Amino acid sequence: MAAFSTSSSRPYHIVIFGASGFTGQFVVEEVARTTSEGPKGNLKWAVAGRNRAKLEKVVEQAAGALSKPELKSEVDILIADVGDPDSLAAMCKQAVIVLSCVGPYRFFGEPVVKSCVENGTHCIDISGEPQFLESMQLNYHDQAAEKGVYIVGSCGFDSIPADIGVVYTRDQFKGTLTSVESFLTASAGPEGGCIHDGTWQSAIYGLADSDKLRSLRKKFGHKPLPVVGAKIKRRGTLFYSNELQQYAIPFMGSDPSVVKRTQRYLNEELNESPVQYGAYVGVGGISNIFKLVFAGLMFFFLVKFSFGRNLLMKFPEFFSFGFFSKEGPTRKQMEGASFRFVFLGEGYVEGSDPSEGKPNGKIRTLVKGPEAGYVATPIAMVQAALTMLNESDSLPKTGGVYTPGATFAKTTIVDRLNKHGIQFSVL
Repeated sequence: MAAFSTSSSRPYHIVIFGASGFTGQFVVEEVARTTSEGPKGNLKWAVAGRNRAKLEKVVEQAAGALSKPELKSEVDILIADVGDPDSLAAMCKQAVIVLSCVGPYRFFGEPVVKSCVENGTHCIDISGEPQFLESMQLNYHDQAAEKGVYIVGSCGFDSIPADIGVVYTRDQFKGTLTSVESFLTASAGPEGGCIHDGTWQSAIYGLADSDKLRSLRKKFGHKPLPVVGAKIKRRGTLFYSNELQQYAIPFMGSDPSVVKRTQRYLNEELNESPVQYGAYVGVGGISNIFKLVFAGLMFFFLVKFSFGRNLLMKFPEFFSFGFFSKEGPTRKQMEGASFRFVFLGEGYVEGSDPSEGKPNGKIRTLVKGPEAGYVATPIAMVQAALTMLNESDSLPKTGGVYTPGATFAKTTIVDRLNKHGIQFSVL
C-alpha cells in the first residue's frame, strides 16, 4: 500500500501540478485556505509546473487574495513538465497526492497518471472527459491496485456533485433505491458569467472522438448492470421539465458515465443494489432554445472537420454566444454564480420486494453550491484530497483507478463538503 503520510523522502502531502493554469490558481488558494484540515492539523504542500516565474506569481496572488503574505516564503515550487518524464518522476516521489490540474487531459493527463502509479503516488484530477477517465481505468487499474495507489478522476464539478449526490440519495432512502434523475441548473449573478475555454476544447475533442469512446468501452467486456425494479424511462432530447419549470435537455458531460462506473463498482465489488441514472440540465425559456439549437447544429457540424475544430477553438465566444471565453470569468462573476442539482429518486420502501410491482417510494434531495467551475471545483478537489489523507481506512480495500463515488462512498466527504459550501440535503 502506498503511504498516506509524509516522510523525509516524501515531504509533501499535496503537490498541485499545473498550478499556474486557469483552474490551478484557484486550487492553490483553496489548499492555502484549508491547511489546518490536513493530518494532525498541518498540511504540507507545494506547487508544480513548467514555469517558475508563473508559479511564483500564482503563489503571490494567493498570498494577496487571502491576506497570507507568509505563503510567499512557505510554499515550495517544483519544476515539472508532462514532456519530461524524469521531472514528473522527481515531483511524484516527493508527494503523497498529486492534484493534477493539466487539461485537456486527453493531451496532458496520462503522463501524470503513469508517473504517479510508477512512483507510488496517489493522484486526483478534475477531468470531465469520459474517454480519458475510462482509458486510465482500462490501462492503469491493475497496476495501481498492485502498488496500492489510488487514482481518482473527475473530482471537480464533473462529477462530485452528481456522483456523490446519487450515493447520498441512496443512503438517505429507507429501502432499495432503484433509479435517480438529476436536474441541474446554473445561475449567473448580476455580472453575468462564462467558462474558460479549456472546457470548450475538451468538449470539442470529446465529441470528435465519440466513436473511439464506444470502441474503448467494448474492451472492458462488461456485462450489463442488473436492472432492479422498474426500468428508468429516458426523457426526450428537449422537454419541458415540471421539476425545474423550464426546458431541459440531457446532460452532455461526464456525469452519466462516472455515475454508471460507480454503480458498477458498488454492485460488483460490494454486492450493493445498483441505481439507474438519468442526467438533465435546465436551459431556460424559448429564446435560449433557439440559441442552443443554432449553436448545437454549428458545433456538431464543425467538430467533424479539422478546419471546423480550429474555428471553434479560435472563436469560442462567437460559437458559444459568449458562454465560453479565452479569459474565463472574472472574480466578480464567480462571486454571483451558483449551481443547484435536484435529485429525484424512486425505489421500494423497506419491507417491499423490488422484484414485484412498481416502485412505491420516492425521495428528493438537493446538492447546491457556489460557482461551479472555479469555486466549487477547487473545493471538491481539495476536500477529496483531505478525505483521502485523513480517512485512508475508509477507501476501497485495494488501490486502483476509481470514481469519486467508489472512492468516497464510505467516508465523511459529504460532511466535509457541507462545511465548505457544497451542501447536500433532503428536500
